[in-house]
Amino acid sequence: MVLPGGSEHAAPDDLRQLATHDAVRVTFPGGAGELAALDTGRAEGATVLLVAGFTGSKEDFAPLLSPLADAGLRAVAIDQRGQYESPGPDEPAAYSVAELAADLVALGRRLREGGAGPLHLLGHSFGGIVARGAVLAEPALFDSLTLLGSGPAGLTGPRRELLDHLSPLLDAGGVQLVSQTLEQLAMTDPRAQTVPAPTREFLTRRFLANSEAGLRGMADAMLTEPDRVPELAATGVPVLVAHGVADDAWTPAVQADMATRLGARHEVIPRAVHSPAIENPARTLQVVLDFWAVVPARPPGGVLR
Repeated sequence: MVLPGGSEHAAPDDLRQLATHDAVRVTFPGGAGELAALDTGRAEGATVLLVAGFTGSKEDFAPLLSPLADAGLRAVAIDQRGQYESPGPDEPAAYSVAELAADLVALGRRLREGGAGPLHLLGHSFGGIVARGAVLAEPALFDSLTLLGSGPAGLTGPRRELLDHLSPLLDAGGVQLVSQTLEQLAMTDPRAQTVPAPTREFLTRRFLANSEAGLRGMADAMLTEPDRVPELAATGVPVLVAHGVADDAWTPAVQADMATRLGARHEVIPRAVHSPAIENPARTLQVVLDFWAVVPARPPGGVLR
């Protein structure tokens, strides 16, 4: 879940989601309408598909886009259906993990057609749960999976408590009331006031663009997701588990245990909480590049083992 706010662990002086980049806004076909994306364009190397978390958007990867392109990779960051600039259905059931993962599978196939290199999948927070669903649905499609600030099962802790209040707020005043309530809550924390005003304005505009049905459906999916770590481990797809040192969604201990159970590479990103790509993009970039550099070549026609 992406909320306005800051932390003593996060860099407070950058524009975060408004970081400059050379990616072009494009759309791709999705199962329920067009998916808005930022695309750095064709490259000779690998393609990276970046999936935003709950209430997030493609802009949550903005600080990584130009550096990834400079490293020779094609980066495609998307708004999932119902998020920001991607339209979505008016039925909450259309936002299940299976439905959202099907969008990623379809997009992954399309990206495979456009390049011969590896296809790496990275999901942030709830986007990691959806990305895991895509890998489980079609493991041979993806060369690797990065779970960034994501977890093994449904969300727990304080952020879950926030989600428990979501449905009553939507009933009472729609997305507008939820936005106002979250902003009021965030601004009780002095650290939130370090977020630059243009970024706060963007976060508000983005949140108000969320589909109400999408908020309901994704929240339910994030709260009820079962532990599918054994299934993921069985695919043989290489996995990186990375998170901020002070992650306040799935705790660092929970994510470390998930990495152990997966036999996955595990990286802790300093000066970051729940959104390392915008809180410490330089270290996040190095972590993912180092991982992708050692992902084995795919056997012809098969899944990595």
